[in-house]
Amino acid sequence: MSESKITSADLQRAIRNIPDFPQPGIQFKDITPVLADARLFSGCVDLLTADYQPGSVDSVVGIDARGFIFAAAAALHLQAGFVPVRKRGKLPHQTYEQSYELEYGSNTIAIHVDAFKPGSRVLLVDDLLATGGTAAAAAALVQKAGGKILEISFIIELGFLKGREKLKGYPVRSLVMY
Repeated sequence: MSESKITSADLQRAIRNIPDFPQPGIQFKDITPVLADARLFSGCVDLLTADYQPGSVDSVVGIDARGFIFAAAAALHLQAGFVPVRKRGKLPHQTYEQSYELEYGSNTIAIHVDAFKPGSRVLLVDDLLATGGTAAAAAALVQKAGGKILEISFIIELGFLKGREKLKGYPVRSLVMY
């Protein structure tokens, strides 16, 4: 737990904007200053898990790769298991796979077939909601594997990309909106 309450505005002030990364025209949102500050990192996890108590979530799912950081911390905070959703070919056991479209191509992510017991209560966490394709694919994988999504939570949402529209039917939480 953080010593004093962290707000979304505190997080927004710490997030760096990196112009033209990884390519011209992209405004990259750098979360490393949040991670580097223990108070901000802990407060961020508190905000992500604010509606949940230990025992109310069975598993926290993190999306490859930055989502792992926050999901693993949230899982510890909630005394829940952590389940990774990874890029195709990165998980060693039998998997379910889901492909999705990106602005500039497509990708495929995977989850272990035995990631959850049927009906497990799942919190899905990632660092950023942009177009929503990755999160929607991850949500489909959670359901294929038997999980029931309680909420999909993000540190940052790029509202102008309308990614939330691909997540209709799921409760969505974003801490910082751009």
